[in-house]
Amino acid sequence: MSSPETHKIAGEIIDGQHRLQQRVYYEDTDFSGLIYHARYLHFLERGRTDYLRCLGCEQSKLIGFDEEGLVFVVHRMEIDFKSPARMDDVVTILTRTEKAGGAKMVLSQEIRRGETLLIQAKVIIAVINRLGRPRRLPEGLAHSFNGVDEGQNT
Repeated sequence: MSSPETHKIAGEIIDGQHRLQQRVYYEDTDFSGLIYHARYLHFLERGRTDYLRCLGCEQSKLIGFDEEGLVFVVHRMEIDFKSPARMDDVVTILTRTEKAGGAKMVLSQEIRRGETLLIQAKVIIAVINRLGRPRRLPEGLAHSFNGVDEGQNT
């Protein structure tokens, strides 16, 4: 279980959507001072990881979830690049579940600078066991992803 201090830096879930703020550092940019396109993947991953953490699901502990093990892997990702972020911008990574059940989850993600949409992504996550074989998402976890309480603030 996560400590309250962990949740302070893990963002929060408001109205069924996880919000995580991050700063764009020099290391995230190319020679122009704009964020390098591949670095957006890092920001999206941080958003997904802390979304799970706020739902009480730490990825480092999932391999020992049960005798079969539980692992989430990106199966497919669609990204629309709308506008660039710049060094020193503070961006908000938004993550919400579109669907969770069976052996997959579909997450919707956005990266925004204020009200400006920078990135829009649809991420399909495969659920596998420790041997790399597909497995069903346990019912309790599926409910956590699908049943994020409205107004929940973690």
